[in-house]
Amino acid sequence: MAMWDRIVAGLAKSRRTLAEGFHSVIGASSRGQAVSFEDLEAAMIQADIGVRTTERLLSELNRSGDQEESAVRKRLQALIAASLRPAMDIQPPSARPLVVLAVGVNGVGKTTTVAKLAARARSEGRSVLLAACDTFRAAAIEQLRVWGDRLGVDVIHQQPGSDPAAVAFDAVTAAKARGIDVLFIDSAGRLHTKHSLMDELVKVKRVIAKAQPDAPHEILLVLDATVGQNGLSQARAFHAALGVTGIVVTKLDGTPRGGIVLAVVEELGVPVKWLGLGESADALVPFDADAFAEGLVGATAASPSARG
Repeated sequence: MAMWDRIVAGLAKSRRTLAEGFHSVIGASSRGQAVSFEDLEAAMIQADIGVRTTERLLSELNRSGDQEESAVRKRLQALIAASLRPAMDIQPPSARPLVVLAVGVNGVGKTTTVAKLAARARSEGRSVLLAACDTFRAAAIEQLRVWGDRLGVDVIHQQPGSDPAAVAFDAVTAAKARGIDVLFIDSAGRLHTKHSLMDELVKVKRVIAKAQPDAPHEILLVLDATVGQNGLSQARAFHAALGVTGIVVTKLDGTPRGGIVLAVVEELGVPVKWLGLGESADALVPFDADAFAEGLVGATAASPSARG
């Protein structure tokens, strides 16, 4: 399945959430009544697009004067894509080794995301090193080692309970000494409301910079789409503490709350770079604003290739 089609298919549950709102637009238009966006507004908020973003989009729709359902749907799709497209223009750093730090709360899929990104980098011909800095859970270290064995990639690790910052320092030093292209660092899950745990993560970032002054080059926040608006509060906290450079949204195919992607970009100005649309290694796909907008709103069914 092409990337575009994966994104559209992965947003099916979120698209169904908006369907009833569009049906109300159809009903009013077919009866010759003034179109009301109240039901569509409720559906957009239910899809976790967020109150502020929903109000802005509906205000634009009202100004457009569109009455027919198809025109409203196409206009909303265009507005969503335009909102997300600037966040795609950020070019990735070209440092070597490129140091990527993955952060997030427990259970969002950080370790699996790191492994999938490593697999992708390997498939592109780049040398990769992994660092197991979730030293609080022995299972997390073992999980990353299993992935490393599967991918043929070395994993820098220490014993459970070790200082995660020390592991990160060793990993950056090893990556530089070996001439590695990309170092992916898996961190421990941090409850964003616990300041002491966040402070430890800030320490990891600071120690990485001591080993390589311009690193980490990417700080990827992994968010679970199923938690909806709680993901936005997580994003606020991690961004304030660390200066997040990109978002990875996982489990997008299993939730009707896919609008959270739009809410995060709108509020924080942090780009969504990857979408998790399943369990397989190739189910982590690069973010595409136009495909996401079509997947969420469903103005058309055909991918660009099908449209010729």
